[in-house]
Amino acid sequence: MSKYKRLGDILVSEGMITKEQLKEAISFQEDKGGKLGEALSNLSYVTEEQIVVALSKQLSIPYISLESGKLNVTPDQNLEELIPYDFAAKNLVLPISRNLNSLTIVMWDPLDLILLDNLKKLTGCEVNPVVSTKSDILKAIEGHYGKDRLFREAMEMRGEEKEGGIEEISSEETDLSLNKLIAQAEEAPVVKLVDLIIRQAIEENASDIHLEPYRDKLILRYRIDGALYEMPSPSPSFYLPIISRIKILSKMDIAEKRLPQDGGFMVKLGKRFIDLRTSSLPTIFGEKIVLRILDKSRVPLDLAKLGFLPRELELIRKGIAASYGLIFLTGPTGSGKSTTLYAVLNELNNSTKNILTVEDPVEYRLEGINQVQVKPGIGLTFANALRCFLRQDPDIILVGEVRDLETAEICIRSALTGHLVLSTLHTNDAASTVTRLVDIGVPDYLVVASLRLIVAQRLIRKLCPHCKEPREVEKEEIPEGVVLNSPIIYKAKGCNKCNFIGYRGRVIITEVILVDKEIKEAIHGNIKPSQISKLAQQKGMLTLLESGLKRVEEGITSLEEVLSVTAVY
Repeated sequence: MSKYKRLGDILVSEGMITKEQLKEAISFQEDKGGKLGEALSNLSYVTEEQIVVALSKQLSIPYISLESGKLNVTPDQNLEELIPYDFAAKNLVLPISRNLNSLTIVMWDPLDLILLDNLKKLTGCEVNPVVSTKSDILKAIEGHYGKDRLFREAMEMRGEEKEGGIEEISSEETDLSLNKLIAQAEEAPVVKLVDLIIRQAIEENASDIHLEPYRDKLILRYRIDGALYEMPSPSPSFYLPIISRIKILSKMDIAEKRLPQDGGFMVKLGKRFIDLRTSSLPTIFGEKIVLRILDKSRVPLDLAKLGFLPRELELIRKGIAASYGLIFLTGPTGSGKSTTLYAVLNELNNSTKNILTVEDPVEYRLEGINQVQVKPGIGLTFANALRCFLRQDPDIILVGEVRDLETAEICIRSALTGHLVLSTLHTNDAASTVTRLVDIGVPDYLVVASLRLIVAQRLIRKLCPHCKEPREVEKEEIPEGVVLNSPIIYKAKGCNKCNFIGYRGRVIITEVILVDKEIKEAIHGNIKPSQISKLAQQKGMLTLLESGLKRVEEGITSLEEVLSVTAVY
């Protein structure tokens, strides 16, 4: 009889909750619905893990987790045929192994006798329950069923068993009518496939989706934490319908396949609104599509939360506190420059400031800031927008990128006439910004007069906190002239939490130069960038390598990751 002891009684007997808390949870459950465990968790009396551990102990049922590596489905047993995805996801159950007529199933609530009885009837097997947390079971279900499920369904729905099988659509076919392409793009399996590709990318925290056609296959890749990873790909027969569906959503011309196109659309996932920017590129095997995912809810537009070291944050705040001057963020594409710029604008944004931006594209929409999208096709360039800005009584101006002399000159003129101007450049380090401006054609005396702050930045991958391993540092690993103060650092390993990559998330590393009187004099003296950098270091600036090594000492990243990103330094 102890096997069927109620959850509340188990938790009380274990001393995890009081009888009064149990009564309150039961009242909460009656009012809100759901299960008692959920009520207790919502009231913060116990955690989800504490509940399943207590159940495991009291009922003598094994407890397993993703982190332990035991929450894996035994391959080649076709267990998904016994319990379909919809039933598994709805009831939070996952079959993990079968031995003759005995089926081991992971459950969140092994006290649910009705569910146990339904499982016996559904599978025709005796059920051996093991317990795990809701979150781990959901992840395991998606990991087992999710990535291939809709692809299988789509194949079936397109009539795989029909005479002649699925119609193969070659990427070289150009005589398909526009009406046929649109009809195929609106079919249920294609809509499901595109939804799955986008949803899976968002759940994996990907920044980009790549769909690449080749002679006999279609490759799907996600960029996660700066690196591309190949994913399970749909059949080549879906190539044209998928591309057409994405182009329709992005308001692009689906009949135009010879020229590159840009577009975009917004999706809603739960309570999150996510922008997707679409780019198509004609290749020899068809159009390659790249979707850039802009998830504002995932990026904290707060300077204090971007991961700057305290000294770096202090210098940046000192630089942006000026009422006029030119501020540059530098680094390659994908180094987080736009995020930092938006975080700066967020900090400066208040009702007393008139803030104008000109961008290509406008990546995040910010309340209280006037944002302009560049449209070169109709003559709305950076330079033309900036000329108009100066007649709009601005306090702060953001220019997405300085690409030519005309834009640079207007930015400098704006900075010299009492405006704070923020922009980006592509340079290898902070000190090279001066050389880049002079190379564009800006006289050094104008650079000296206008420049206020330079921030060079990169993004490096963070070690997975669940599986990183300590190791000793070897002297030959450290670049000459660089000091690493910690003899023990961490390396990547890989686990279920990080998809066995060893890294999860990214952190910023920076060089920050606050352009003071001495540095202005050095710029005016036409000294080399390396000398400007040395002068800034004497004033306390950390190079990108040194900033990265600080993260290594803190156990945030690995030495290998820092050296791979800052190798040129």
